[in-house]
Order: sequence, then structure tokens, then C-alpha cells
Amino acid sequence: MFDGIRRWQRRHWRERSKAERVELQSVIMWYATVWVFTLLWLVLPLTSEVRHRRLPLALGGLLLVVGVLQGVAVNLLTRPALDHYLGRATLPVRALWPAVGLFGLGLVLPLALTAVGGIAPWTARMALGAALLSFGPLYGLVVPVPVALRRSAVLAVVLMAGVVLVGGRTADTLMTGMMIAFATGVSLLISRCGAWTLGVLWEAERAREVEARLAVAEERLRFGRDLHDVMGRNLAVIALKAELAVQLGRRGRPEAVEQMIEVQRLAQEAQREVREVVRGCREADLAAELAGARSVLAAAGIDCTVTGSHAGLPAPVQSALGWVVREATTNVLRHGDARQCTVSLRVADGRAKLCVENDGAREASGGDRPGSGLAGLRERLSKLDGTLRAGPAGRGRFRLTAEVPLPPAAKSAARAMSEVTA
Repeated sequence: MFDGIRRWQRRHWRERSKAERVELQSVIMWYATVWVFTLLWLVLPLTSEVRHRRLPLALGGLLLVVGVLQGVAVNLLTRPALDHYLGRATLPVRALWPAVGLFGLGLVLPLALTAVGGIAPWTARMALGAALLSFGPLYGLVVPVPVALRRSAVLAVVLMAGVVLVGGRTADTLMTGMMIAFATGVSLLISRCGAWTLGVLWEAERAREVEARLAVAEERLRFGRDLHDVMGRNLAVIALKAELAVQLGRRGRPEAVEQMIEVQRLAQEAQREVREVVRGCREADLAAELAGARSVLAAAGIDCTVTGSHAGLPAPVQSALGWVVREATTNVLRHGDARQCTVSLRVADGRAKLCVENDGAREASGGDRPGSGLAGLRERLSKLDGTLRAGPAGRGRFRLTAEVPLPPAAKSAARAMSEVTA
């Protein structure tokens, strides 16, 4: 059984984003609310208070069946109604008709039971409240609040008049009106507040996605500007030098060879500068990545501790480990439910060792499946004879460890810097 629960948790909970988790939790709460009110306000009072006569028992049994069917109908329509409120889909009016019909029966039957002396007035009010609190949150998601309030006022007048017709006292009539006002307020509070919170959450989620796309677009523009600055000047000079060499060559001047040599030099210089621009986009700065990881995780509510120094490490090693930090941080944010993360960097036995550990589950760190970011990290580290290990590190924890061997000259430099830092 526990294995089944864990599989369900992995499939339906941990693989969802935080916004999806909040939405699923809200929908489950709405589902449960319907049955809580049905049980406490309808089933228990009715089964204990109904008169043991044929007609009251028949009407009471019918009311219980209607209450259960109404709960099922409302649960089936909760998700479509939420999608309608959030603008993701349109809920046709005809889809509400079964729930509306059951809601009407749920209001009429308590009055009929009161008229035949089958239940006490307070039991009838509880049954009316159960019907209102089951259908009200659903209705509050599909109509504007002013419309819901106006129609609730009309419904209150009609039901209060019904209480009078079945012989209810003035106090019973007023209590019925108060019950309808209470149920209306609670229904709108349950539905609108929760749905509004989800709307704000999804807007923030979309804003983060837009921000990420803008960051990518900005980086592309920066790369384009750098490439234009490098190539534009060099190509203009090369074009002028080549044109001059052509003119000198046509005149048989020996200076044409010198100009072509200059063109060759400029072309090689441009090629070198382009490689530097591309390398700047493809390499990761370890110091910047460590600082960025601490900042980003802290902003996400995850306590991040960074220990160790990167001083003395060769540039290729720093670049490779910087990519490890970037990928590990991304996976903790994207897949995880971590609350604490530690990043440690040290040099031991001639190897630079980077360890990123968090208290999320296995899925929280991206998994170790082919095609994931870990495969790309292994390829990057393998060029430096490095290794990457990823897996559970105790109960509820995940550890990613990267090791890269250092050249002999870098070993002593890194060791010296470590001693100075210590």
C-alpha cells in the first residue's frame, strides 16, 4: 500500500510545478468541503430527526439521495468551473442544469418535510444550508459576485415565503434568511478567494516564464551586438585593404603583396576575436554561478550555504564546475521541494571536488535519466577526465558530486590558496 502511495505521490504531486500543486490542493479542498457540509448539515441531522412515518421517511430518503447526487454533480463541475473562472475554457450553461435541478430539489424537499411534520424547523434549515453550501461555491465561480448576491437575495425572499407557507414562525423565517445570508457569504468566500489566489499565482508563473524568455532574448541581443562590434570593424578594414590591394595589383605595384598580408592578418585577428566572443557565451564563471545560486535559492525560500574557494583553479575547471552549479541549481528549483541546499568546493588528492546537496527527494534534483541535463554535464566533465555522480544521500536528501583532476602546476597553486584561505 505504501509503495502505491509513493508512486501516486511521485506521479500526481512531485512532478507538478508549485502552481499546479496549489491548484490541486485547492480543488481537493473544494471537493472535501461539499461532502463535509453534506454529512454534517444534512445526513446526520436528517437521519436522527426524521419522523418514523411512511411519508416523512420517503421524503427524507429522497432528500438524502438528492444530496449525494448533488455532491457528485458539483465535484464533477468544480474543475471545469475553475477553468472557466481562470479563462482557460468556457463552461456551457447547459452543463449546470443537472446541478441546478438537484439544487432546486434540495431546497424544496426540506420545506415539504416541514409541511408534513417530518422534521423540526432547525433540521430543515440545516438541510437548506447544506444544499446552499454545496452548490454555492460552484455557482460563485461561474457568475460575477454582484449577480450572485442579487440572485441570493431573491432566493432568500422565496425561501422565507416558503417557510411562512408551511406554517413556520416568525423566528423560523428570520433564521432561514440568516442561514441563506451566511451560506452565500461562505460560498463566495470559499470559491472566489481561492480562485482569485490561483489566478494571481498563475499570473506570477506566466510572468516568470516571460522573464526567462526575455533574459534569453536579451542575451541573444548582447551576443549579436558583440559580434557586430567585432566583425563590423574588421570586415570594413578588410574590405578597404582588399580593394587597395586590387588597385595596386592592377598597376603592378609590389605594395599589393603587403596589403594582402595585412588582409590575412586582419582576418586571423577577426577569427580570434569571434572565438573569444563565442567562448564568453559558452563558458560559465564559477564565482558568478556560486553567487547566483545563493541568491536565486534564497529568493525561492531555500537556505543555501556555500563553502570553499575556487581560487587557484584553472579556467577550464572553473568553467566546467560552473556549469555543474548552474544545472544543479536549476534542477533544485524546477523539480524539487527542498528547504536547504549546501554547495561545497574543495581540493583534495589532486582533484577539485564540488558537492551540491539538498533535502529534496530524488525527483527534486532532476533524476539521472538519459537526455537530462546530467548527461550534458558528464560530457562536459569527461573532456577534462572528470566524473559526475548523482543519487540519494540518506533519507530525503539528494547529492550531486563532480570531480575534476588538476594539472600538476594547478595542484600546488590550489593547495597554497586553500592553506591561505584556511
